[in-house]
Amino acid sequence: MGTYIPNTEAQRKAMLSAVGAECVEDLYAAVPREMLVEALDLPAGCSELEVRQKVTAMAAKNRVYATVLRGAGAYRHFIPAVVKSVVSREELVTAYTPYQAEVSQGILQSIFEYQTMICALTGMDVSNASVYDGSTAAAEALAMCRDRKRNKAYVSACADPQTIEVMRTYCFGSGMELETIPEKDGRTDLSAVTLGADAACVYIQQPNYYGNIEDARAIGEAAHAAGAKFIMGCNPIALAVLETPAACGADVAVGEAQPLGLDIAFGGPYLGFMAATKAMFRKLPGRIVGQTHDVDGQVGYVLTLTAREQHIRREKASSNICSNQALCAFTAGVYMTAMGAQGMRQAANLSLSKAHYFAGELEKAGLKRVHSGEFFHEFVTECKNPDKVLRRLDEAGILGGLPLGEDRILWCVTELVSREELDRAAAIIKEVC
Repeated sequence: MGTYIPNTEAQRKAMLSAVGAECVEDLYAAVPREMLVEALDLPAGCSELEVRQKVTAMAAKNRVYATVLRGAGAYRHFIPAVVKSVVSREELVTAYTPYQAEVSQGILQSIFEYQTMICALTGMDVSNASVYDGSTAAAEALAMCRDRKRNKAYVSACADPQTIEVMRTYCFGSGMELETIPEKDGRTDLSAVTLGADAACVYIQQPNYYGNIEDARAIGEAAHAAGAKFIMGCNPIALAVLETPAACGADVAVGEAQPLGLDIAFGGPYLGFMAATKAMFRKLPGRIVGQTHDVDGQVGYVLTLTAREQHIRREKASSNICSNQALCAFTAGVYMTAMGAQGMRQAANLSLSKAHYFAGELEKAGLKRVHSGEFFHEFVTECKNPDKVLRRLDEAGILGGLPLGEDRILWCVTELVSREELDRAAAIIKEVC
């Protein structure tokens, strides 16, 4: 990597001389020799053309499906061409929040606009500049609701299992107690638990992991009646047609913003959004960009309302997140701008209607839905031999649903899947079954 270091040989020698060293190895004189790697057995370097050919050959091994019927937290949606065109501009490619407001107005404004659109989508009063992913956002939301007398989080068993695991990790580190709320017919059964005086919050996912629509209003009312905060984990595309978290009485709204213009990309990077009511906004972790005016009356953007203990007194902090996903948040902002409210509603309605159509076709093929009631664009069906069904779909270039145990499959349909593709998948499944 030496050729990629911008310092010249003369500059390196000058710096070494200034610190009294003859070579770079002298800087590691205090390290025991047995801990040093004297020589790496590396192959000879390649030319740019050779590297391109090798990497292209490796990339060709990736399987890219024409039809995707799997979600479970990662969703394949249409991304307008303008999104990648704008976010690929060199002056905008950054993954971090800038400190120097006077020279970073463009990036700061993009974050401010993203926060504004997240508030419009959720109905909440304030949003932060994003966090690492949806699971991190959910775990951070639990910490927001904790206080000296209330140290117990109630989390729906119908939430994404990976999100629950991240919550458990956070709670283990902070000493917060976590109790799962059982499910009943694929939905949260709040009547199965008693919210005690130590209840800090109740978390549900809407739609939940099985794609079902929860009775969020009733759960929120029950949480507030016990003096606990109400947290909703949300699918941002579904928010275009479902009731907003604010309308359901949520104190905090969080979620994975990957559906907002981010490719599935083999697992990341993703984007966690967080929004809260005015009463909770002082507890939001991470960055918040605010709009102000300079001495000349011109509109300007700055970092604001950041708890300093997150940076300099971490043992006092409720959160140690001090960064954000600026480039991913910018991508989400451009996506929401390009789609507009009408475009996002259309994407949501197409996903919903196609999923319901496919559920009907699967029932004709012999796969009945496991749960009753309303769902968005995911649903679970019975399947006696899921491996065989998914293998046949795979052979036809179709990524089928996610197997849940030995006799169930979680399916997902978005606006990118045509009716012809759904009919073809249903025909294959009918033949197998």
